[in-house]
Amino acid sequence: MAHLLMKHSTAVWLVENTALTFQQIADFCGLHVLEVQAMADETSATRYIGRDPVRAGELTMAEIERCQKDPVARLQLAKGPVPQQARTKGPRYTPVSKRQDKPDGIAWLLRYHPELSDGQIAKLIGTTKTTIGAIRDRSHWNIQNIKPQDPVALGLCSQRELDALVARAAKKRGDEPVESSSMDVDTNRLEEQLKLERAARGYDVTEDEE
Repeated sequence: MAHLLMKHSTAVWLVENTALTFQQIADFCGLHVLEVQAMADETSATRYIGRDPVRAGELTMAEIERCQKDPVARLQLAKGPVPQQARTKGPRYTPVSKRQDKPDGIAWLLRYHPELSDGQIAKLIGTTKTTIGAIRDRSHWNIQNIKPQDPVALGLCSQRELDALVARAAKKRGDEPVESSSMDVDTNRLEEQLKLERAARGYDVTEDEE
């Protein structure tokens, strides 16, 4: 269900920019009509900065015009703000407190996962190809202070996201898992070595194997 955000600031904007009645604004913003009147008279104990609900996508100009023509009409909320998890396009949002860590995370990925493309890193970290290129060729303005750090530890992405991306990059490049095959080769080599050593000591290798 959609909800209006920042109802007091929205009420201030509607008072200043529309011809809606105080009651219409109060009903839409979930406030008492006297609160709205106090905002209009600038006698409210708290001052708020107006917030445009049209730009926020919560109200349309057509809806405002409809209600301005009919004082009895009530404003209808268009929609609520899009939740963060609903984002499907564009760069990943990173809190301001984490943004300074991005170059360190990028440097780590460039060093330990060269198979990742700049586009993949940009999407994972929420950065730009320009920044990645600057760190790659060491032309970044703060390159002297950049220290490679695991982006998972920095909170820039999850381990699952990183593992999935690395797996996709390996698959695209045509790499196959080599752990089991290399282990088999090492085991076979060790068995052959043991056989040779036992034969050199005079043991019957066939008998022992049976």
